[in-house]
Amino acid sequence: MKIISFGRAKEITGDLFTVFDVGNYPLSVATFKASLFSQYPALEKLPSLAVAVNSEYAADETMINKGDEVALIPPVSGG
Repeated sequence: MKIISFGRAKEITGDLFTVFDVGNYPLSVATFKASLFSQYPALEKLPSLAVAVNSEYAADETMINKGDEVALIPPVSGG
């Protein structure tokens, strides 16, 4: 799957776009995040990390299907 990372998440994954192998589909956002945190432990240390599936914010129980667009959205600070 291709994930898009923004802000601090992009710094942690090392790129705006990352190919991430999750194995079987469909899978829940919670399962995806557990796999993601295993590969990128620094992501779990963020105060929060929102996940969007196909441009919609997704809850942990949302299912991700093969071909879905997944985005990682860390906390945003402004000034």
